[in-house]
Amino acid sequence: MDKPMTNLNELHGYYFEDLEEGMTDVYGKTITDADIVLFSGISGDINPVHLNHEFAAETIFEGRIAHGMLTASFISTVIGTKLPGPGCIYVNQSLRFKAPVKSGDTVMARVTITKLIPEKKFAELKTVCTVAGKTVIDGEATVMVPVRA
Repeated sequence: MDKPMTNLNELHGYYFEDLEEGMTDVYGKTITDADIVLFSGISGDINPVHLNHEFAAETIFEGRIAHGMLTASFISTVIGTKLPGPGCIYVNQSLRFKAPVKSGDTVMARVTITKLIPEKKFAELKTVCTVAGKTVIDGEATVMVPVRA
């Protein structure tokens, strides 16, 4: 039996008119070895600092680290699923990588609206990823947010 069709408005995130400076949301994920291996396969980034313990042990990190872009992708998770959520479009993202993330670390990605630009329907966002309260990625993003019809 067919399921009833979902009302597309139910899938939508915030509209521009609903946003306010200071709004914030988070997403948390504990990084696993499987996450790192799968990200290597999906991205094609097979740098041995992510995959080979012996190689990585000889680096400044003294062991394997997660891909920076894997960690940064959790910012996209917040933006695309929570704030502003489904329907928004990335325009820009800057990232500063501050510290490594290792398997077993729990990453908390936080997005905060810092500025609204009504004429463009853009929201400027502060984007931060932390592990145990320590900043591992710091950045800013700009997204385009839909308006109500």
